[in-house]
Formats: sequence, C-alpha cells, structure tokens
Amino acid sequence: MCIFATVSKKNSEEGTPGSLFLILYNTVIESKIESLLEAKFQEDEFTDCFLIELKSHANNKLDVFIDSDAGITFEKCQKISRYLEQFLDEEGWLGDSYTLEVSSPGVSRPLKLKRQYPRNIGRNVEVALQGGESKEGTLVAVGEEEITLEQKVRVKEGNRKKMQVLQVKVPFADIKKTVVKISF
Repeated sequence: MCIFATVSKKNSEEGTPGSLFLILYNTVIESKIESLLEAKFQEDEFTDCFLIELKSHANNKLDVFIDSDAGITFEKCQKISRYLEQFLDEEGWLGDSYTLEVSSPGVSRPLKLKRQYPRNIGRNVEVALQGGESKEGTLVAVGEEEITLEQKVRVKEGNRKKMQVLQVKVPFADIKKTVVKISF
C-alpha cells in the first residue's frame, strides 16, 4: 500500500532555468529538505520515521518518500507535507509553482535501507545480487550484516522429487536490490 499527500502550487508564469543550474539547484534544495526532515524526525510523534528518498523533477515537482518502523500513515504523510510546504512557501525554494508529494515508498519500490527489512519479515522477496544472479524466498530473519531467506527447492531423491526447505544467508554487501513480491 502506498500512502501519500500531495500539494500543488501553480502559477501562470513558468520559467525553467538551464539544466545544469537546475541539477545544482535541486541538489541544494534536496539537502535543505533532508535537514528539515531530520529536525522533524526528532519530534516525539515522528521519531520512528525516516527518509527513504528525495526526487526532484524538472517541472518543480518534488517527491519525498518516507517510512517508519511501525508503518507510515496518511496522517503522518499529511503533517510532514504541510511542514515542508510551509518552508517551501516561505523560502520560495521551488518558486510559486510547484508540486510536492510526500508518500510511503509502496511495495513496488525496492527496499533501500536496512531499517526497512524487519517490517518485511514473513514476506516473499526477490533479491538481486551484485554479481547478476538473484534469489527468491521468504524473508525470515534480519541481522546486522545479512538477511536470511527461506527457500523451497525440489531435490531428487532416487526416482522421486521431494520439496526441501533451505535457509540461505545473504550479506547486505552482496545485495544490489530487494523487492517485496506481492502474492494474492
């Protein structure tokens, strides 16, 4: 489930600076937004929240992906969106015309931080490894340095095939990308 809050400020006069300037400017804005979020996440109501990713787009659109250890709610996204909107409006960082979206990463986005893994214990995941191969299984444990997947594999025993459950440890250093597999 993806939860989000969107704010859109539109003005009829739109201008776009050069692309190099825009990249540098967006980097500065992203840094300022990260600092604001760090401060917000110190408040009692938001101490379990953390930033997953910021994405700036050329058309003054800013996507903010956040999560929390207990699962992010629409209300938290909305409060963080209003908090950021206040600074964007006061400081004019994105001008008069912008779109701000604050949301959870959603299940289709890969896990980016170690902190996201414990909430997904018991779910099926696909892990792409640095070497190009991938592993799929149920996430059963998360340690400091590795995750443990439970895989069901068929092994041949004489003339019969038998299902066997294996536990495979995958070091975080070997993980390129982990995606939660949706099952119905």
